[in-house]
Amino acid sequence: MALGCELVWASTWMDDANEAVAPRIGLPRLPVVKWPEVLTDEGPRGLHWKTRHLVAWAGHRSFIWVDDEISAMDRLWVSAQHEGQSLLHRVDPVAALTDDDFAELVRWLRSTTRSRS
Repeated sequence: MALGCELVWASTWMDDANEAVAPRIGLPRLPVVKWPEVLTDEGPRGLHWKTRHLVAWAGHRSFIWVDDEISAMDRLWVSAQHEGQSLLHRVDPVAALTDDDFAELVRWLRSTTRSRS
């Protein structure tokens, strides 16, 4: 299935994700979201430091964020601040991405593709 979206690394690994992770899971070299040099704790308590930056990067575009640190506060904040559709999908840090996770991502991508048609 064609994704119908841009796939990027939004990892603190930055370009190292292309060297260490991508070949192991069969991904090509991907663009990387660049994080600010200085991180601040702006935002409500419990908001992940990546959340505001990912929403700014996405602009009005729909996006999926897959991470093992997504919280209820991140979901609330994105829901209130992002005009596009979004899926914040938390994965188990030990199991990583499972077949069930991929199935959920595919379901969401298909549903957003249909709603744009």
